[in-house]
Amino acid sequence: MAKSIDAALSDTSFFGDVCQFFDHAAQFTSHPEGLLDQIRSCNSVYRFRFPIRRGNGFEVIDAWRVEHSHHKSPTKGGIRYSEMVNEDEVMALAALMTYKCAIVNVPFGGAKGGIKINPKEYTVAELENITRRYTVELIKKNFIGPGIDVPAPDYGSGEREMSWIADTYQTMNPGQLDALGCVTGKPLALHGIAGRKEATGRGVALAIRECVGVAEDMKKLGLEAGLSGKRVIVQGMGNVGYYTIKYLTEFGATIVGICEYEGAIYSSEGFDLDEVFNHRKTTGSILGFSKTQKEFKNSAEGLEQECDILVPAALENQLTEHNVANIKAKIVAEAANGPTTPDAAYALIDRGCILIPDMYCNAGGVTVSYFEWLKNLSHVAFGRMDKRYEENANLNLVNMVEKSTGVILDAAQRSMIIKGASELELVNSGLEDTMIRSYHEIREIKLGNSRIDSLRTAAFVSSINKVAVSYMNMGIWP
Repeated sequence: MAKSIDAALSDTSFFGDVCQFFDHAAQFTSHPEGLLDQIRSCNSVYRFRFPIRRGNGFEVIDAWRVEHSHHKSPTKGGIRYSEMVNEDEVMALAALMTYKCAIVNVPFGGAKGGIKINPKEYTVAELENITRRYTVELIKKNFIGPGIDVPAPDYGSGEREMSWIADTYQTMNPGQLDALGCVTGKPLALHGIAGRKEATGRGVALAIRECVGVAEDMKKLGLEAGLSGKRVIVQGMGNVGYYTIKYLTEFGATIVGICEYEGAIYSSEGFDLDEVFNHRKTTGSILGFSKTQKEFKNSAEGLEQECDILVPAALENQLTEHNVANIKAKIVAEAANGPTTPDAAYALIDRGCILIPDMYCNAGGVTVSYFEWLKNLSHVAFGRMDKRYEENANLNLVNMVEKSTGVILDAAQRSMIIKGASELELVNSGLEDTMIRSYHEIREIKLGNSRIDSLRTAAFVSSINKVAVSYMNMGIWP
């Protein structure tokens, strides 16, 4: 099958890398080239500039919003605040969002936004001005709305920025009942959802747990099944990396390495997350931590140390043809978007490494964003309607069993059985079920075709087929 022009640019283009992975997987589908081109391409690319007042002068800000696919509505994707952001990156991330949503069966098309600034160089008032003006520009072009396009946090943005977006949208759409559904990742006080902040990291940990839980696959790597005792190196201690470390530790893994932009630390004995986090908060660096056996001023060296699982949770293009030969991990779990270039990915796969692809591995965020969006549309918190009913029903059942058997439960046992599910517990349950089901769906596709070389290719095949079916069912493709 002929490759697209975009794929030919893969050596210098993040979007080209995504297209190269797409084209590789597309050969294992039976869809016509025209439909594949429709799925591959970005439907809408909106680049704009706007001025802000700064001090006694003005500054012009570059910004983007890309809607990759409208096979489902609304489209969905975060807004990245970074001085490194560019149109190619936003297009690539929007495409990954399309495939990500399809893989985990979240009914959104893919989108992404970017604002070309370093947020650390602006005051809170200036950031608010930038965010609100960005939102207004999206409103003017109909690029935001609960049924149109729903942004979310990404690198450099968080709950605060989502609150400004929600307020701006509500202000310009008075009386719109579902206005708060225009954005997700909001704080709980503004109708966000419990568990959203930690969702991506928790999803990564669940993806890794599911992967290493398959004894047949672990045997091929010379590893025991299960996370207990697995040595893990994590790159990045931002929101995703922090919660990935937290939950992997809870699941029994040992965090032997942590990499950040200022350097990396390594200890075969493992690290305590809170101790490292507090050290960095106090000193401004993970370097100099007292329980470190090795430290590296060049952060990239930290990726090359001995471990079973490597989790790049920072930015794209961290594993390349230049360092892949030095990577010792047997499993690479892509918590970041696009951390592995195509050449590096093929090299890892060729030597038997399992690569858990980004568009599945970090899908926890969009999964819980979907739950938040549903909450905003229904105007009621999960668990509010039935929590007490469940508790009363369970209490009646316990009382009946105690009366029939003569066995009296203690207070802790009664509490555990009677308790109704909270919103957080329901969210975590939905997230866990999503990550488990999606992993085995991808794995079954890989096992079902001996020519499919990796979980990434299987994930692309899964998403391509689902998006193609949507287009065909809409009647826009014969």
